[in-house]
Amino acid sequence: MSEEHEDNAGGTASKKDFIREIIDADLASGKHAQIVTRFPPEPNGYLHIGHAKSICLNFGIAQEYPGARCHLRFDDTNPTKEDTEYVDSIQADVRWLGFDWNEHLFFASDYFPQLHAFAIQLIEKGKAYVDGLSAEEIRAHRGTLTEPGKPSPDRDRPVEENLDLFRRMTAGEFEEGQYVLRAKIDMASPNMNMRDPTIYRIRKASHHRTGDTWCVYPMYDFTHGLSDMLEEVTHSLCTLEFEHHRPLYDWFLEELETPCRPRQIEFARLNLTYTVMSKRFLLKLVESGRVSGWDDPRMPTISGIRRRGFTPESIRRFCTRLGVTKYQGTTDVSLLEFSVREHLNEVAPRALAVLRPLKLVITNYPEDEEETFQAVNNPEDPEAGTRPVPFSRELYIEQDDFMEDPPKKYFRLAPGREVRLRYACFVTCEEVIKDETGKVIELRCTYDPESRGGKSPDGRKVKGTIHWVSARHAVPAKVRLIDRLFTVEDPHAEDGKLEDYLNPDSQETLEGCQLEPSLRQAPMGHRVQFERLGYFCVDPDTAPDSLVFNRTIGLRDSWAKRVAKKR
Repeated sequence: MSEEHEDNAGGTASKKDFIREIIDADLASGKHAQIVTRFPPEPNGYLHIGHAKSICLNFGIAQEYPGARCHLRFDDTNPTKEDTEYVDSIQADVRWLGFDWNEHLFFASDYFPQLHAFAIQLIEKGKAYVDGLSAEEIRAHRGTLTEPGKPSPDRDRPVEENLDLFRRMTAGEFEEGQYVLRAKIDMASPNMNMRDPTIYRIRKASHHRTGDTWCVYPMYDFTHGLSDMLEEVTHSLCTLEFEHHRPLYDWFLEELETPCRPRQIEFARLNLTYTVMSKRFLLKLVESGRVSGWDDPRMPTISGIRRRGFTPESIRRFCTRLGVTKYQGTTDVSLLEFSVREHLNEVAPRALAVLRPLKLVITNYPEDEEETFQAVNNPEDPEAGTRPVPFSRELYIEQDDFMEDPPKKYFRLAPGREVRLRYACFVTCEEVIKDETGKVIELRCTYDPESRGGKSPDGRKVKGTIHWVSARHAVPAKVRLIDRLFTVEDPHAEDGKLEDYLNPDSQETLEGCQLEPSLRQAPMGHRVQFERLGYFCVDPDTAPDSLVFNRTIGLRDSWAKRVAKKR
């Protein structure tokens, strides 16, 4: 068994994964004196939770090995889909997760001159040619998994003619789609990626960094491995879908006789139940208005889960639990939720909040009096101390904490029943007030003055304990109850469109919620446990006199119970 190593959550993994074992062997053999990894997102959308696994792996390795570094490189080769908004959001997400690239920030567009020169080199060696076939014709010539491809009529175009046409492509003489530059490899290769792939195409669009300098742009597969080489990356860590691209990357490096040969290693990507991690589909949700934006707290984007109240520590902890393997499977989203719930339980302060208020009047408590009781800030942290919570004659309790005709094993408030108000006292329901429709609008109760502090004065047992907020001191708020975005475990496996499985109850907005006064000045992003209800976070929509909270996660996995009940 390999030796243990410290993970990014501060815990200890039982043994090193296969990637770290390869790195250890390369260091021991002297193959590398310094480890260099990279995280290479395309700036064509916001990062999602799947990217977090790669971020934690690449930057985590750089933190673990002395002298190692991890580059942040934007593979920005398609000007029609990229934007500085995405560049900025990706940098913010990586930093939020707890990592930094220091001075090692790069863009594939930095290498456009070198990549263009590499393309000319391949043409001069007879290893690339300008092709006049249309995109549809190229696809038709490509063949199938069981049939070889057919060579283009332009495949044997003379080198000088290829050089001239590529120069004219670069000068902007031709329209988009009129010509492409293709590598000349093997149209009969069993690996479809080796069947003369396109390496340059014409794009007459302004680039977010280079402007209108270029009208030909390199393809991703041509750019990716060569960018790694130019940055002297030692270990190029990719997800399994790039395994069949590796021979192509190696072919470019060999034909160009590059001095550095990064080693590509593939690992399983992250797939989560009840989640879709396609940037194309997520963009569709944003553009169609199904969600409020990339950072909608229902979205699986890193900016979305940050807004929802997830912590970076919990995400790193989750990625450590996942491990790094070659096995492609699907992880139950409850593991992510457990990691979030676990960390918030450790660090989130507690507060009293009533989301669906029902007025409770203590008739034997003086109208003009009030007092405070001491509430525990966090029972998981002995040093967190206590806070004063005001108490008065009129309170709010949850509507669900009262039933006029309760079933067995319902221990909360009911007519004639006594319960404990958390931290405060014992109350007994004496009268139920209803409106003209029969709806309960007020409970009139009496309290036992000897039970102050919530303690039984004579040893009698009270099974039910409920939370409350003083009506006189309560802070109004809007609360969004966030739930899973999809109703089925694997939306991709179902027969309908992905949109058909969007959860219509993924967000419920409650107005008129009542919070304890300690939350009046809660800053944006503040995470808190509403006792008995779950973990919540202050949303950016909050204004000075208008608090908005998002539910991050419930105290228990209520979804599993709901699914089991339906079955």
